[in-house]
Amino acid sequence: MSSLSIADALAYRGQLAALSDSADLDTALLLCHCLNKPRSYLYSWPERELTATEQAQFQGLFTRRLAGEPIAHILGYRDFWSLPLAVSPASLIPRPDTECLVERALEIIISQDKPQILDLGTGTGAIALALASERADAAVLGLDYVAEAVALAESNRVALGLSNVCFLQSDWFAAIDATQYQLIVSNPPYIDPDDPHLLEGDVRFEPRSALVAADSGMADLKHIISQAPSYLAEGGVLLLEHGFQQAAAVREVLSERGFSNVESRRDYGGNERISWGVWRNE
Repeated sequence: MSSLSIADALAYRGQLAALSDSADLDTALLLCHCLNKPRSYLYSWPERELTATEQAQFQGLFTRRLAGEPIAHILGYRDFWSLPLAVSPASLIPRPDTECLVERALEIIISQDKPQILDLGTGTGAIALALASERADAAVLGLDYVAEAVALAESNRVALGLSNVCFLQSDWFAAIDATQYQLIVSNPPYIDPDDPHLLEGDVRFEPRSALVAADSGMADLKHIISQAPSYLAEGGVLLLEHGFQQAAAVREVLSERGFSNVESRRDYGGNERISWGVWRNE
């Protein structure tokens, strides 16, 4: 096996161009993982040759990525809201656009003292942990139906040293009493089961239970909207992530259920990605 320099390894990115729109980054992250070095090192020492062990590891990981396996699963983590989160095939890989939901959630609770927050379908715990890390005075509860996801979220909590968030297994609201939350957030399954994109990219390696919902992807969104008022305080807010073509439908369901001040916001790609409404007991 001929020796491979850092520059040679980075050139592998060309093989990924047709698979990934982040081929440069994917290749660099895999190489950094094998070398245990930051990305700056790659460009400071391009002529440095990999050891036989490093080269074998890099080529093995690159082959997995070339086969379509998500970079987050290969590395075992994904950064979200500056937090390094362990990931696994048991849950959805956190997406950058979900940070839009975190941003809006923080705006909603900015003037509230010790807010109680509920995160439904927490997965890795990304949303709950991001909010808990920003608001030390908040009490955050994350729920997920999948026991493996709950265990993963809890391990992320421990690794981050956050004491103001906890996780429970629950089928949506089933395991909790009608506590009055100031904010309920959720990134539920919202993809139509017949969507052809389910056969492409990273989603092929993620659990369908975290991705798809009946009724053209609206079933879980409708269920949450229907049940949430029983768990919201006066003036509490329900904040939801949804598909880029579902905003109008979600706003309609929120309004029909009796929520006021119903609005949507676009994600970083310009698509309407999150919607919310205020609950008032009138």
